[in-house]
Amino acid sequence: MDALTEIGLGKAVRFVFYGVVGILLHGVVVPQIRVAILRLLGARIGSDTIIHDITFVNLYHYGFRRLHIGNRCFLGEEVLVDCRGWITLEDDVTLSDRVCLVSHINVGYKGHPLQAVYPTREDRVIIGSATYLGTGVIVLPGVTIGARSVIGAGAVVTQDIPSDRVAVGVPARVIKRIRKI
Repeated sequence: MDALTEIGLGKAVRFVFYGVVGILLHGVVVPQIRVAILRLLGARIGSDTIIHDITFVNLYHYGFRRLHIGNRCFLGEEVLVDCRGWITLEDDVTLSDRVCLVSHINVGYKGHPLQAVYPTREDRVIIGSATYLGTGVIVLPGVTIGARSVIGAGAVVTQDIPSDRVAVGVPARVIKRIRKI
């Protein structure tokens, strides 16, 4: 009951609504239909974008209105998108399977001992055009990955990555500059 008191009835109703939306989206097998539904629910998605069976979380805060996906993007299976902060994928972005885009940090409800040290924070995640994120990449709040970059499988991106770079590891670090295409 403390959770309901803290978030309020409105957010609780939105939580249930978007939970049902999530279940329905998982039942859609045609990516183009999934894209059409997401557009109807407020996401901005460009043309020729493919979105496979992915999971959206924290929709009860702002719905899909903070989700912007460009043209010709590809989002693979089991991608997780945290919609509390802004998520922007520019044109031609590829997210391999199981990529996680995390746009906020919240260690617990009000009164949690860690709230004083790590207050709730939401921020943008921006993935630049023609960028590729390998399987299992995690991108944390406030991170911008520049255009035409490659992030290696399993990397955890904790800070900005400039354009035309290859980054790998935990935390991700730049290991190579890519010659411009």
